[in-house]
Amino acid sequence: MSNTGPGSPLAQPLQRPSAARVAAYVGLFLLGAVVGLAGTLVQAAWFPGGLLLALAGAAGLFLGGSYATGGRGGAVAPVVGWIVAVILLTTSRPEGDFLFAAGGSSYLFLLGGMALAVICATVGAGRQPRDGLARLGK
Repeated sequence: MSNTGPGSPLAQPLQRPSAARVAAYVGLFLLGAVVGLAGTLVQAAWFPGGLLLALAGAAGLFLGGSYATGGRGGAVAPVVGWIVAVILLTTSRPEGDFLFAAGGSSYLFLLGGMALAVICATVGAGRQPRDGLARLGK
């Protein structure tokens, strides 16, 4: 069996990502933080519809980022931004202000968003080899 191609993508040396890809990941991270903040405000304001809208927006961003970048990193970047924003918003301030009440809606938003993050990062578009040696998708 002779292999004249460059070999497996896993056997290739690591390369630094392009500036456009880094900018896309940073943009998706910031967009994930914005969606986390908006979801925090919406889920409590309009209880069942707001919760569904917040979770649908998060899922759309996670999957959209994955398909836009063509890899799972596009789903992970907004997930990290979403989790950082939501976790920072769960803390109460010294004045007693808080954004998350101790209720079912808040817990559904937190746990549902984290479950969606795992699902979208797993199901999202993974990179496939460009050459025809592998039979992925056939």
